[in-house]
Amino acid sequence: MQRSTRTLISVDLTRSARSQPVLHNRWHPDLLPVASVHPGEVFRVECVDWTGGQIANNDSAEDVLNVDLTQVHYLSGPIQVEGAEPGDYLEVEILEIQPLQGHEWGYTGIFDVKNGGSFLFDYFPRAAKVIWDFEGIYASSRHIPGVRFAGLIHPGILGTAPSQELLNKWNHREADLLATDPDRVPPLAYLPDHKGSFLGALENNPGVARRIAVEAARSVPPREHGGNCDIKNLSRGSKVWLPVYVPGAKLSVGDLHFSQGDGEISFCGGIEMAGAITLKTKLIKGGMALHGNLRNPIFMPGPVEPRFSKYISFQGISVDEHGVQHHLDATLSYKQAVLNCIDYFKRFGYTGEQIYLLLSSCPCEGRVNAIVDVPNACCSISIPTEIFDFDVTPKNGGHLVKITTNCPVQALPAKL
Repeated sequence: MQRSTRTLISVDLTRSARSQPVLHNRWHPDLLPVASVHPGEVFRVECVDWTGGQIANNDSAEDVLNVDLTQVHYLSGPIQVEGAEPGDYLEVEILEIQPLQGHEWGYTGIFDVKNGGSFLFDYFPRAAKVIWDFEGIYASSRHIPGVRFAGLIHPGILGTAPSQELLNKWNHREADLLATDPDRVPPLAYLPDHKGSFLGALENNPGVARRIAVEAARSVPPREHGGNCDIKNLSRGSKVWLPVYVPGAKLSVGDLHFSQGDGEISFCGGIEMAGAITLKTKLIKGGMALHGNLRNPIFMPGPVEPRFSKYISFQGISVDEHGVQHHLDATLSYKQAVLNCIDYFKRFGYTGEQIYLLLSSCPCEGRVNAIVDVPNACCSISIPTEIFDFDVTPKNGGHLVKITTNCPVQALPAKL
């Protein structure tokens, strides 16, 4: 007889995220567990979208323009894993991920430059948004015509709580980095900020919540404990081994994506959704020392992913758009590959915003192809040709398909 899976955490999408103590949006060792599991137990966790419901299913980018980023990311948890102790490895197996019933849609956005910007903020400074509709494993959008693909569904964030020592290390090193260029857009780092913080069950004790909020780490980057890794291949059937820093591990999960391209380049870049994830945990006692005290988690991709046989790839090198040579700059090389891809697809009638958002959300492949051939790093981005309902390969003459665009880009001028 098949056992029913216990729903460990439930959310209510009709209520404010800030009224639900099973959620939190900061990392701290003193967060209170909202549930507990035994190793080997299969359990289900419901999650709101990463903004806590700030983005609507409509044809306006006003909500992306005005989103409150001090609140993100809303995570479900923490979950206490019985028997977990500092120095262990927590093995987490992802068994299933699905949109919540009645909410079979998601979104991808570009943040306005005045609200943090994105990877290509200097080219796309205005807020934009596309809505995706889900049909089983497939996603399509009324805002990017001619495209349909199977998603590689995954959690953007999966992590354990930091120890106080590790939390202090994060805050010090990120503050040192931010101080080198405090006015940069996008910012070099997001430091602890009590504004917008939500600490789950601790909110019932305002004095403790205020004390913790001033040092609790933002959830924006990946760190030693896992966190916001946005690894698209960490999908169904995958396993991840997370280091344990506090008793009980205090596991949290959220930022679910129906699909994503390598790099999640538009920042609000996967197909963001509310959903449910089914997990199973296992403890490897003393696992951190046994496996070489690695500084970051380990993961193993699962066996379930879309199969594409044909890709079109675009290369980039460490020469910027002004013709200036840089030394083995892989980030710049990837940026140039993305810009080359966007320019290519504009010839079919797409806007730059549409292709930028598509590259951030479809299961495209990013690669560091060469990092030794001075002075140029070579990076590439490969997009599956099968996701389009027309031929997108280069041709000598012939009929060129033109797409009618419908991308909800914010009409307000950007304030650079």
